[in-house]
Amino acid sequence: GRRPTLILSVVLIGTATALIGVLPDFYAIGIAAPIMLVLLRLLQGVAVGGEWSGAMTLAVEHAPPSHRNRLAALVQLSSPVATLLSSGAFTLVLLLPPESFDAWGWRLPFLAALPLLGVAVFLRIGIEESPEFQRLVDSGKRARVPVVQLFRRAPGRLTIAILVSLLGVGGFYFMTTFLVNFGANERGIDRQIMVNATLVAAVVQAGVTLLSGRLAERFGPGRVTAWGGLATALVAFPVFWLVDSGSPAAAIGAVSLGLAAVILAYGVAGPTLTLLFPAELRYSGVSLGYNLAAVVGGFLPLAAQASLGWSGGGSWGPAALFGAFGLATALGGVLATRVITRG
Repeated sequence: GRRPTLILSVVLIGTATALIGVLPDFYAIGIAAPIMLVLLRLLQGVAVGGEWSGAMTLAVEHAPPSHRNRLAALVQLSSPVATLLSSGAFTLVLLLPPESFDAWGWRLPFLAALPLLGVAVFLRIGIEESPEFQRLVDSGKRARVPVVQLFRRAPGRLTIAILVSLLGVGGFYFMTTFLVNFGANERGIDRQIMVNATLVAAVVQAGVTLLSGRLAERFGPGRVTAWGGLATALVAFPVFWLVDSGSPAAAIGAVSLGLAAVILAYGVAGPTLTLLFPAELRYSGVSLGYNLAAVVGGFLPLAAQASLGWSGGGSWGPAALFGAFGLATALGGVLATRVITRG
């Protein structure tokens, strides 16, 4: 069911995050400290894989069809809100004296996961199972091994789901990690300015997320996904030209512009993916499509860094990669529209 999986995923995330906050350091337990940190991060990642998919599936299946896209966009608001909260938390603890931050201050944001976990579990216990899943249970049509059935019955739809998700995952990390480092390390812009640019972009991201949901209600989520992919391809080079200028204001505008294009597609990824799959394969289809895209898209910042070598340090290499990811998601949006329309 959707509800039990959501409860399990948030418990795993909250527990792993809090354990990072009490993890002994290298001086206490040696090499075991970084190994345990990596294992806890992997546990977070596994849990997040079911968290986003479950939250989106449950939201879409509970929503009336006329408001499905705007309510799904609200789930996507978790990304900019989380960026603001996490960055804000570390901004506060960085006010501590450096020796206090290094000794114990950095642990506080992680330990804050415990009270948040209590709130999350309390809210989710009260959630009702989705009507569509309940109908599957009543009719006895549940897939016994959904992942196997997914590869047998819907490999094409899974491929489309990966294309739809590619930009949202890879493009987001590209803008918030690679571009920040590129501006600071390669173009000499103050790193704090580049980090602050992501906070400004998070506010822009929230507005574009809501806009994408409203556009999807009028034109369909697949079309809006395609528009976001095309917009990303169009702004890929201008984003880097702005950063190349070395101007702090231009750099902030570049991060906001690039992220806005990415989020136009990502904001409606949820309804696009959920509508691609029949109810008995939906959770597995959404989860696998999104997370396989994350595996591929997660390498985009690394590939972009490598591209600086064969582009002689020029920004056209990473810009071309960014644009290519946009075109791939645009193709996914076009194909998804056809599949969803056909039913």
